[in-house]
Amino acid sequence: LAPWLFAGTLLCTNWLLCFSRCPAPLCVTGSHDSFSCHKDEASLVGPEQPDSVQNLVLVLGSVGRRLARRWLATQSLDVSRQLAAGVRYLDLRVSTKARDPDNQLYFAQGLPSGAVSAGLADISRFLAAQPREVVLLDFNHFYGLQKCHHEALVRALREAFGEKLCPVTFTEEVSLRYLWDWGYQVLVFYHHPVALDVPFLWPGQMMPSSCANTTDPDKLSVSLGTALAQRHRRPGTFFVSPLVLTPKPSTMMRAVAGETGTGHLPSHTPSRSPSHTPS
Repeated sequence: LAPWLFAGTLLCTNWLLCFSRCPAPLCVTGSHDSFSCHKDEASLVGPEQPDSVQNLVLVLGSVGRRLARRWLATQSLDVSRQLAAGVRYLDLRVSTKARDPDNQLYFAQGLPSGAVSAGLADISRFLAAQPREVVLLDFNHFYGLQKCHHEALVRALREAFGEKLCPVTFTEEVSLRYLWDWGYQVLVFYHHPVALDVPFLWPGQMMPSSCANTTDPDKLSVSLGTALAQRHRRPGTFFVSPLVLTPKPSTMMRAVAGETGTGHLPSHTPSRSPSHTPS
């Protein structure tokens, strides 16, 4: 939905303001693996990657890490520029980093990106400048995190957003007007049992995603259509509609042989259930 051309003016940074009385289901633009713009090629490939990918990087060394980054960096804009361009759903994966002396948490998928604390600060600055904008933060993958790490992440969210965090409630109540009236700007979805103990962490099942896990555009289209048709079976939730082609290890192997082109993949679009519409 972004950018919007409204009354002759390009609206990206504050486009939700146009939908205060929107009677239809509200869809917002999202990005896949949102913090993947800057990958740390000096770091080890994450343990969640298949053995074939880890072995490839191990054999090829720095060349292998550059190749891995090519396929893992799905965004060309950092998060600040994504938000300015209209993105309002962020797909977040958090990891520890091997031999990190600071013991920080990092946004990561395959290779670490920036520190979580810095990324949350970027989002907070955007929201402070745009008090009517709302972001959906979907923490859906965790790599190497222990209980102490989850506790640290919860503290970081509180410190970054404070009273902007929307507590869990019935989704029927959540509209743009509701969020604006209460001063809420951040909905955090957390795919881990710790969410049950924190009032502002929406459980992961409240943000289901229907990933097709395919490199075939036709199969992706069928999968997305099926998921859209079945949404009425899960009332009371948000939804993510991932328009994402997912490369397999064999895809990367063919890339080594020069049989494929660029590794950049499309972004994906989350939306609300048609039965629960922000208005």
